[in-house]
Amino acid sequence: MEPSVNQWRRHEQSFLCRILQWLDILDPTTLLASDQEIKNAQTLLQNSQPSLEEQVKDEKIKGALKLTLSSVHPDTGSVLPTVFRASAFTPLAAPLILGMLLPHKRMKPALFWQFLFQSYSAGYNLANGNKTAGKIFPQFMVYRYGLNSPAMRTLFTKVLPVPFLAIASAVNVAAVRGSEFAKGIELTDKNGNVVGVSQAAGTKAVKDTAVSRAVLIGTTVAAPNMIVSYLQRTNFIRRFPFALASSRLVMTSLILGLMIPVSFSLYPQMGKINRSKLEPSIQSSTTEDELYYNRGL
Repeated sequence: MEPSVNQWRRHEQSFLCRILQWLDILDPTTLLASDQEIKNAQTLLQNSQPSLEEQVKDEKIKGALKLTLSSVHPDTGSVLPTVFRASAFTPLAAPLILGMLLPHKRMKPALFWQFLFQSYSAGYNLANGNKTAGKIFPQFMVYRYGLNSPAMRTLFTKVLPVPFLAIASAVNVAAVRGSEFAKGIELTDKNGNVVGVSQAAGTKAVKDTAVSRAVLIGTTVAAPNMIVSYLQRTNFIRRFPFALASSRLVMTSLILGLMIPVSFSLYPQMGKINRSKLEPSIQSSTTEDELYYNRGL
């Protein structure tokens, strides 16, 4: 078993505790660590097998654990590409989301930003998936059919993009990690012993991750829109309308940064599934009531 899998299992906690852990793991300074430093941290954890008390009190162990959980794939133990590590998501995804939310007057720029974001999301989903196994449409409707009334423009440029992008992000996860539906993913018992490969567990892992990604992107798009709608009615913005764009930039980046640990914490990294929900062949191969799998990000 890879050390990072074991560490995620040890850190099975409440939702609040998972948020606090993710806030620590998402520290952008971990992106500065070299591959050799990350491998040294893996080796330290492999050799020491630290207890929970040591993980809390020993600064060297704490640093190694943080670096490993932020930079190493739980299934393979390989170092993740820098741009696809969890702590890289905010600085890379924020400008792409902002680009999608700009009031494009032509389809090509809207398609360009959507392509960039969905491409990055696909790479991120693929890199962080289990290894054992938009705003464009509303804009098109506005410009194609001349829906220029205030009510219709609000509907197609401010309301519909929220569920559209949320659904697109969820579909992105499902499409990129589709093999987990078909081939299944590995299940282990509480001691880390592989019990079998389950399609039911694969389906649950992808579904939970898709929901968390939809919550992340949907909230990141919806919250700034609501705040901007309020700001547009204030005297300050009426006097200084140029400040609205910078306000949206700051709010979108801030909300994305806040929502990443929340969305990552919605479900445990090491998922659990009841034996009764698994395939008959797996049910007959173990007496464990609950089995574990790597959910992915």
